[in-house]
Amino acid sequence: MDRIQRQQITVVSVSIEAIALGVYLIRDAFGGVMRYYTSIMHLDALWYIPDAVALVCLVQFILQFIVRQRSVLAFLVLLQIILSIVLGYFMLGTANAAMSSFKMMLPVFVGFCFCDASLGSYRRLLAVIAATFYLSLIGVFLTKFYVMPWVGFKYESFGAVREAGRLWWAYGADDQRLMGFAADNTMAAFFILVSFAITSIRKSTIWNLAFGSIAVYAVVLTTSKTTLIVLAFYLLLLLVVRMLPESSRFATVRGIALWSFAAILVPFLMIWIASGTVAVPHTTLFSILDRINNSWQLPFVYLSQLMPIGLITGCGAGCFNYPQQLFSPLASYWVPVDNFYIGTYLMFGLPFVAFMVLVFRATFAATDVYKLTLLFVVNMFTITVLNYGPASGLLIIALSFSEVFSRKAAGSLHHRGAASLSDRDLVGRKKAVRYFGADAPRPA
Repeated sequence: MDRIQRQQITVVSVSIEAIALGVYLIRDAFGGVMRYYTSIMHLDALWYIPDAVALVCLVQFILQFIVRQRSVLAFLVLLQIILSIVLGYFMLGTANAAMSSFKMMLPVFVGFCFCDASLGSYRRLLAVIAATFYLSLIGVFLTKFYVMPWVGFKYESFGAVREAGRLWWAYGADDQRLMGFAADNTMAAFFILVSFAITSIRKSTIWNLAFGSIAVYAVVLTTSKTTLIVLAFYLLLLLVVRMLPESSRFATVRGIALWSFAAILVPFLMIWIASGTVAVPHTTLFSILDRINNSWQLPFVYLSQLMPIGLITGCGAGCFNYPQQLFSPLASYWVPVDNFYIGTYLMFGLPFVAFMVLVFRATFAATDVYKLTLLFVVNMFTITVLNYGPASGLLIIALSFSEVFSRKAAGSLHHRGAASLSDRDLVGRKKAVRYFGADAPRPA
């Protein structure tokens, strides 16, 4: 009887992260629908169901990685996040900001719980992601012809009134920005990009060409040029990988994921090249020049005035993010950072740099083609997007980083050379190559 109970507990602990990702994805990809109808039906509490499931994932993260595996890194990451929330409370000055910051960080633990698991083994979750892709396309096309009731809808969260934020990389206010079911054009495009990237791995080349072209057109309608560039680049690389010999495909995918970390340096290169260049409103380059001159530099100017030590330690979870914008007396200092790595460094400081070094190191031993694919996608996408909202954006990033906690990956890096693989690594590699095959089988 005890054995059966332990097996049941194991099943729940393995699948809870998939449930959390699924409910987050459904809520955020269809955020306009969910917010509008839960509000008018006075069922606002339903909006927070994914956060409740994420709390269970936080407990699972502690039990699995800190208590059972005794991972020093997992303990330090949890401690750093807790300390940063406390620091953010003193920096931002309100309890609402601290609560919002805590809620903001919950998806991180959901993503981390995917450590040592292949996303391809979650068949039902893959079906939800595929459905999200198809429905997101339909949503964009519908909003081209019909005005949905949730467009411009305002709602209250933690005492603050919120509405869809503005989009970057668009020509101007005269452009039509189709928002689909997500009620935000940038996020509608993001969910098309991510769900296509995950679904494409198991699909045939013909399917990828057909639906990839449709996805590109839908993203064009959203006017999200960041997403358009990443999607087109991903589709091109996907086709290149499919043309390679099967034996070299996985190594190529891993190499692409590793090289994508160079995208972290792109903003600094842009600042060096174009800082001070005057941005002309309603032009193609207006928003990128605005980022260069303001979004990526002003937060450090303000931080040096408000908290100089924060340039090293960070200013706490929530600073220069939406908790500061919505719930803090320092809202006048808020700047849209529009880059995940810069925005996260502002909150966590040098410890985040050390963490990313370990993430990069762990990528050399990663065997899950889904996580490697998502690494490329998020590294390219977050050059111009902070991606902390909605929660699914941060969750996807954490999922792609999750192998940093893998004891298997750490052991393989210590005990084998670049030319050798353990038996478990070989199994993972063969699965990854098969999934990326020209005509891979559909999940059952």
